[in-house]
Amino acid sequence: MKHITRSHAKEINNSKTCQVIEYPFDERDINGSVISVNGRYPESGYVINEICKEVVYIISGKGSLTTVKNTAEFSEGDSLYIGAGEKYFWEGNFESYMACTPAFYPEQHKGIA
Repeated sequence: MKHITRSHAKEINNSKTCQVIEYPFDERDINGSVISVNGRYPESGYVINEICKEVVYIISGKGSLTTVKNTAEFSEGDSLYIGAGEKYFWEGNFESYMACTPAFYPEQHKGIA
């Protein structure tokens, strides 16, 4: 078992609309973060995780997740899955918990116009 306290989490500002609190489990196959979005992320275009898959649980708020193929409206208590290689953007005001497998690393996360 691993227990990461809030005091050991890393705060990251992805952009002015997306803040991250990363809980470093020091595992290669999974990690997790609390993500807060207030507006649109990314601010334009899409983002893609080339390697990581994401499972997202909406803690509070509401918004939408848009991919090239469709848009899902969500609210507190909902869960979403984003596959590796899927282009997407978030819009709304919400807080979520996101688990990534394999563990998220910034080099595989890309912005796309």
